[in-house]
Amino acid sequence: MTSPPPPTRHIVQVRAGLDLRLHEAGQGSPVLVLHGGPGPGSLNPLVDHLAARHRVLAPTHPGWDGTARSDDLDSVPALAAVYLNLLDHLGVDDVAVIGTSFGGWVAAQTVLDDRAGRVSRLVLMDAIGPVVPGQQVTAPTGPPPQDPVPAGGPTPRGGPSPQSMAALRTYAGPAMSDVDLLPRLSTVACPVLVIWGGDDTVVTPDFGRAYAAAFPHVRFELVEGAGHLPLREQPEAVFTLLDSFLTPGDATARR
Repeated sequence: MTSPPPPTRHIVQVRAGLDLRLHEAGQGSPVLVLHGGPGPGSLNPLVDHLAARHRVLAPTHPGWDGTARSDDLDSVPALAAVYLNLLDHLGVDDVAVIGTSFGGWVAAQTVLDDRAGRVSRLVLMDAIGPVVPGQQVTAPTGPPPQDPVPAGGPTPRGGPSPQSMAALRTYAGPAMSDVDLLPRLSTVACPVLVIWGGDDTVVTPDFGRAYAAAFPHVRFELVEGAGHLPLREQPEAVFTLLDSFLTPGDATARR
């Protein structure tokens, strides 16, 4: 049996003048993992788990962890275009895209803008992005740090750096949402899994249910005993849901 390639962290030039820091691990069907405000390190357990069966691509959003963000990267669609360029550069198809919190917003936008049809599955975990009538995003007030953080707010101890938070505010805009996102989700043809922490107070389960209901082919799963970051609080429950969904032949149904 051939041993999987060792994990690597390297720089990929996805277009002229844009170098992307990329963590690659494992082999098999490709999975693109997009982090939230706390940065790529918050998803290391997920990368390690998925790498046993998949080729995991875990980029660092430009502007996080000391990476450069060019002036033209000033919106979620611009960031989604970076990841579509990455998939083109690597020549990968049948890609599952997983995003948590802010990364979920980017993941949803990436699927919407995927004209080449490279993305075959989408996973959102406690994602922000749409405007949901009667619901709002409530920034956390204490540790452990979670995203999003309101514009101009202090960086929690141990949370994202000021540079990372500045990048988040630039991408997300002052409203930290896109009023046009929710209606567009009805055009997503691929299967979607929406995972939500049952105790999330940043974006409530009702927000998550409304988000999920906008997709035509969706499965919604509530993780009890978890807040905004169920991957950290209930990792085994999350891994079980992901493994089932990412297995070929999974039947996705509305819940």
